[in-house]
Amino acid sequence: EQSTPKSSYFTYSHGAVLRKHFFDAYAPAPMFQDYHAAKLAPAEIAMMDYAHKLTLHAHEITRADVDGLRAHGFSDAEILDIALAAAARNFFSKVLDAVGAEPDDEFLQMEPALREALTVGRPFGEP
Repeated sequence: EQSTPKSSYFTYSHGAVLRKHFFDAYAPAPMFQDYHAAKLAPAEIAMMDYAHKLTLHAHEITRADVDGLRAHGFSDAEILDIALAAAARNFFSKVLDAVGAEPDDEFLQMEPALREALTVGRPFGEP
């Protein structure tokens, strides 16, 4: 199966926020590389699975997928939020990649190993 399309712009920006406010230098990387192995809560993994399926195969989402999120405690409003956030991120990622957007210089100042781990799709220049 094809992997989830990603934009380095987004992984840099999200990784930088996680790094600055929540984690040490290397903790965010596993969430972007393989969220199943990233020590997330089962509900967080279910949410990511749903967003992944929406990204690659939205036409295959069924009531069972939504019921699975409900079983993890998500309300209908939260499920809508997940779907809207994933769809918006997909749209915006494609636009940023299509116009060749580069991240702000502050994102390029992350530790080199973290920046490398967060680079997906088209890589960006060095600081």
